[in-house]
Amino acid sequence: MNRRKLVKNLALAAPAAWLPSVVAGLNWSPLAPTRGVAAGTFQPTWTSLAQYQTPAWYRDAKFGLWAHWGPQCQPERGDWYARGMYQEGSDQYKYHVEKYGHPSKFGFKDVINEWKAEEWNPDELLALYKKAGAKYFVCLANHHDNFDLYTSTHQPWNSTRLGPKKDLVGGWAKAAKKQGLRFGVSVHAAHTWSWLETSQRADKNGPLAGVPYDGKITTAEGQGKWWQGYDPQALYAQNHPLSQNSQDNGMIHRQWDWGNGVTPPSKEYCEKFYNRTIELLDKYEPDLVYFDDTALPLWPVNDAGLRIAAHMYNTSTQRHGGRNEAVITGKILTSEQRKCMVWDIERGQSNEIEPLPWQTCTCLGQWHYDRRIYDHHGYKSAQTVIHTLIDVVSKNGNLLLSVPIRGNGSIDDQERAIVEGIAAWMQVNSESIYGTRPWKIFGEGPAQENAAALSAQGFNEGKGKPFGAEDIRYVVKGKTLYATALGWPANGRLLLKALAVGGSHYAGDVKRVELLGSAGNISFEHTQEGLALVLPSPKPNAIAYAFKITPA
Repeated sequence: MNRRKLVKNLALAAPAAWLPSVVAGLNWSPLAPTRGVAAGTFQPTWTSLAQYQTPAWYRDAKFGLWAHWGPQCQPERGDWYARGMYQEGSDQYKYHVEKYGHPSKFGFKDVINEWKAEEWNPDELLALYKKAGAKYFVCLANHHDNFDLYTSTHQPWNSTRLGPKKDLVGGWAKAAKKQGLRFGVSVHAAHTWSWLETSQRADKNGPLAGVPYDGKITTAEGQGKWWQGYDPQALYAQNHPLSQNSQDNGMIHRQWDWGNGVTPPSKEYCEKFYNRTIELLDKYEPDLVYFDDTALPLWPVNDAGLRIAAHMYNTSTQRHGGRNEAVITGKILTSEQRKCMVWDIERGQSNEIEPLPWQTCTCLGQWHYDRRIYDHHGYKSAQTVIHTLIDVVSKNGNLLLSVPIRGNGSIDDQERAIVEGIAAWMQVNSESIYGTRPWKIFGEGPAQENAAALSAQGFNEGKGKPFGAEDIRYVVKGKTLYATALGWPANGRLLLKALAVGGSHYAGDVKRVELLGSAGNISFEHTQEGLALVLPSPKPNAIAYAFKITPA
């Protein structure tokens, strides 16, 4: 049956309330043509992508804020809710059963229907984030839950039709432009295929033992329900056999790079992801795309990620008069892949100056909002954030920080106070951050001597020795050296050992030393032991202390 005849037959058979979504849904058919890669210098191969050069705007920006916000924030029960709610006996499963009902009757699709984002004010939030010193802003475009947060002609399950019924990416993009911030999106949906396999399960115990969850339900089962006319498989993508050891909740981490027995994703699934992402890039023209993938999405089982990268680089080059301004981030990159994009380290830092720009991504709490963190005052402090930023920047990196957003679209009062604390420090000390480059060494002090090694894509955050007054981080801007102390010495004196006369790092004389946020110059003595500073009283803040060192 051809598509025109199918539309006609549906119109005759369907009730009026059902018709619009079904007819419109034909635009999301797997028969929809694949969009081509934009013409240009970059081809969808690792060899071609290795031409990439990180744009100056990103290297200078150093600090971005992120709204990792979607329907999984609605329950306010933490990260990966759409997966955890189907894990019998888990905290999120128990919470879900108590709050919403059994996942055979009230699944994640129904959580989406609960989500209205009624207090979302992107203009107000981005004005606050600009005040806090962010130079770029990133919003969630979709997560592993497969729900698009923008106007999508390839995914019927999107925020303009369901849930908030708003173009969230469009709203964020408009607000970012108003504040003069570079705009980015994060894309996570490549992993829905295996990540949501938990929705194919059933309880093993209790009164509903053996009753399947809703992961494999069909369009026909929606007759008379709120989701009538929508195909749940367009969301859950579970019409496939389970991956090996799928009942092991930790197996997903070992299969993240599409190996170790994962059921191979279908061509239809891969092309749908490709088309959705290309449409996102073309419609909203982000400067940055964060991929939550090993290397690129669906690599190495499909070349969709390579095609997306080439398309983004080529279209950016076209828009910017022959200059590629685009940034793509990926995780667990080989040395060759790091030439093609920006390496992202999740919740962790490198322990050395990286030869190429990189990024740390982390969060004040959990990635998806968790009310318990608020109740127990468990957020990172402004000091922890600033210390991380200073350390990362000294090693040639950027910091992307997520501020968890409640389901309703607001941030809570504790988070707001933290962001204001970051703003207060940045408004005085940002010249030691923006536009800087690594010095000969990134720093000195006991914290680095006890630094924790990276694990997988990162996750060494908070595992080392806490920063203190002897921990110094260095950066340069032109001929000016900035030395930032991550604590205030009790005796009011600070020794910068790396600046020792006759040492291998600093050959010249020092003309002047200033403490940002404090009036006047700092008294100093330059000796073979180092640059000894006599600090003023009182100290200008309670977070970190940036000294501006001007050579003679």
